[in-house]
Amino acid sequence: MPKQTTEVDRLVGVRITALRKAKGLSQTALGNAVGVTFQQVQKYEKGQNRVGAGRLREIARLLEVPVSAFFEDQGGSESGDDNVFGFLSAQGAIELLRAYVQIEDEQLRREVLAIVRSAARLGRHASAAGGEDSVAAAE
Repeated sequence: MPKQTTEVDRLVGVRITALRKAKGLSQTALGNAVGVTFQQVQKYEKGQNRVGAGRLREIARLLEVPVSAFFEDQGGSESGDDNVFGFLSAQGAIELLRAYVQIEDEQLRREVLAIVRSAARLGRHASAAGGEDSVAAAE
């Protein structure tokens, strides 16, 4: 009977995706570097295939993280780590972080952060009030 993938395999895949994107690597580039196809990288990232220990070690080396970065227990702050990887997997999150880091002026960084926080509040209020009508009213 073939081995079934687990929630841990899915978690490892999510973290590979986030760390790969943070490094600006494509699935093809990562696959070439570790000797697999981009399709195999896709299967790892979706948690459809398990990543062997040796290959995971090689992926960690390429992404410049310890192997432990792919697993839940990170110094006892499981939920915090899951949130970080959840944030990084959100559409546009890594691009937003890259752009933010490129802002050298500290005051401008604070202002950009204030704008993003305001947008998030508006989004939450719109959701709570039932839709886009409340966004228009808030403007």
